[in-house]
Amino acid sequence: MKALIYNEHGDSGVLGYADVEVPKPGSRDVVIKVAATTVNHLDLTQRQGHFTLPGYTLPHIAGMDVVGVIEEVGADVNSVSVGDRVVVDPSMSEVPEGSRLAGRGDLYGELGVIGATEDGGYAEFCLAPETHVYAVPETMSWHEAVVFPTAWMTAHHALVNVAALKSSETVMIHAAGSGVSMAGIQWAKHFGATVLATAGSAEKCERALALGADHVCNNRETDITAWSREVTAGKGVEVVFDHVGEALWDASMFSLAPRGRLVTCGNTTGNFPTINLGFLFHMGLRVLGSDPYRYEEFAPAWAAYCEGSFQAMVDSVFPLSAGREAQEKVARAEFFGKVVLEP
Repeated sequence: MKALIYNEHGDSGVLGYADVEVPKPGSRDVVIKVAATTVNHLDLTQRQGHFTLPGYTLPHIAGMDVVGVIEEVGADVNSVSVGDRVVVDPSMSEVPEGSRLAGRGDLYGELGVIGATEDGGYAEFCLAPETHVYAVPETMSWHEAVVFPTAWMTAHHALVNVAALKSSETVMIHAAGSGVSMAGIQWAKHFGATVLATAGSAEKCERALALGADHVCNNRETDITAWSREVTAGKGVEVVFDHVGEALWDASMFSLAPRGRLVTCGNTTGNFPTINLGFLFHMGLRVLGSDPYRYEEFAPAWAAYCEGSFQAMVDSVFPLSAGREAQEKVARAEFFGKVVLEP
């Protein structure tokens, strides 16, 4: 089969479109003929060598979002069949014995992740445990389905399980053009919250409004703290959902209402923000790291996504053979929504 693979860290030039072996299933595995995958920031940071997950090895085939048709099943698979349309839960916790991916489920250690520590969707075929594939409705397109696993599960876990967002609350979400933030905006509105969204351009702000955000601002031109206080009549926001990190950290902290929560799931602009401790304890603020979602969270979130009227924002589609160009587009932040690869 063809795959986009790399054997060393470096720029996009290390990516090679090459022939590799088709994966062989264990007794509880399935092999999926990949219809689509997406480009995530982790694909770039691991390829560059800036950050890698525990358990990551070279050579590597990225692609954490995988949808497609089951091509082959293991001897003991009984919950799905060849020809089924499926989406993959890439988090390898609760994987049964008999799967080749069993034993990689340490949520706070070496958690296996398809496309991050295990071979993923940047290939014509991908291996997954039968317990980690879910039916894609016949009425749902591959593009609607493929945006879900990484972005929508990350946002759902952060807002629901970590931040415990309430319908009466206001949440501020940064980087509105990213997949995680677009999912976060829509989940928050689905739960009844008021959404303040920030982005790096007027165009992205307008698109965030179209997704349901109640108020938007350009975070490169606006005093975010002053804006958030103005919009909330001086109160501040109860929740900030952030994966930007250092660049907007102070603005996020000072935008919070008393006893507000800042939930973070990313560090795209740096790992080491400063914290004004006096403001933190005087206001009773909480800084929450959004840890890996649990296995049992995926099915109900996927069901809610399938039943809801959400917008699956796809920025552009590239053939897998043009994966270098797709990653370069993401690196330049020239996108609104997910960048999709099709084998």
